[in-house]
Amino acid sequence: MSNPLRGLVRNPALPAAALVRLAGDDRISRWDLTARRAWTDEAFDTLAAHPDPEVREALAQSPGATGEQRARLAGDLSIRVLQAVLEGPPTRWAGPLPGRVHRRLAEHPEPLVRDLLTYLPGTPRDVVALLARDRHPGIADAARALLDRKPYQPASLGRDQAVLFASGGSDWNRERAATDPALPAEWITTLAADPSPRVRLAVSTRPELTEAQRAAIDYPVLPADATPALDWVLAAGPAELDRCVRSAHPVLRRSAACHPDLPADLLAALTADPDPAVRALLCSHQAHVPGELVLDTYLATGDEDLLRHPAFSGTGLARLADDPSPEARALVALDPAAPPELIDRLSRDPSTAVRRAMATDPRLPQPRLLELLDDPPTAEAAAANPALPARVITRLLADAGIR
Repeated sequence: MSNPLRGLVRNPALPAAALVRLAGDDRISRWDLTARRAWTDEAFDTLAAHPDPEVREALAQSPGATGEQRARLAGDLSIRVLQAVLEGPPTRWAGPLPGRVHRRLAEHPEPLVRDLLTYLPGTPRDVVALLARDRHPGIADAARALLDRKPYQPASLGRDQAVLFASGGSDWNRERAATDPALPAEWITTLAADPSPRVRLAVSTRPELTEAQRAAIDYPVLPADATPALDWVLAAGPAELDRCVRSAHPVLRRSAACHPDLPADLLAALTADPDPAVRALLCSHQAHVPGELVLDTYLATGDEDLLRHPAFSGTGLARLADDPSPEARALVALDPAAPPELIDRLSRDPSTAVRRAMATDPRLPQPRLLELLDDPPTAEAAAANPALPARVITRLLADAGIR
């Protein structure tokens, strides 16, 4: 059911006083509050002062807020809000918090807040070192454990336990043994022909195998989300990482795409990888991929987080106006050079999704915008349009009983 209020709360033209009232309205969800693509400082600061901590918590995790804006909530009195600030938005491409936020919270009088810094990602090492001297023993111990964490070392069951698992009847145990660094060579050969496909797959990803040895194993190729990145590949040095990128094994290449320090030449090699999962993982983990690859991956996967990717650009998207895919046509609204006439034409597209995308565009002629506002499938999107006249915003608020 269409709810213009959900569009209004995302409208940059909404007066600050109305934004405060809408934020506390039962008809507005937490998602509605965080769905803005960008926040003006005035709107962000208005909600940052909202009396409801759930509103401030949602604001702290808004993907459209910058790191500097979210940092303004670091003095909040609610621990849940502070946790939301440290956790950040549920997107890989959110702007980072300034380092001063972590240093400030490392001196917070509440131990629970300082403890958050020891287990939430993103805490700078110098702040962890400060927490290692914390007066609270549990916090200090956790911080020291972070500082003492060694580079990747594969966990092992030990030779005897690995053999016991490898020789047992449990597929899960054999799969666990198949990756154990202490497993004897003869058992690696045995498990390479195991009746369980997952066991054979696990064996095939061992770091010491040659390409010929991997190719000799009849392993299955699973979907990307069913094959987590291999820890040893994520920790690989330059030579080993190069070997993984050039490997015929898709799991090695998928894991390499997630490497935190993937050099430019290997990134370029993976950009042309024939496996769609490799290219999708590359776009999800690497900031410097080509923009066209991000666009192609978005159109193939529908992953809206890619629209926030730093390499994604709206420039030139008007060329998609006649694309057979509605998802592609909807992107035209993100092109800053798209002419108003094109936005108007696409606002009459057979696809509701395309019409909704155009309904939010301020280049839309006002008469057409008002038509879309009166049409239930597009009313919510039209209510978010910053070109919506003030008198219409006032009417929508009054109709909803908000003065």
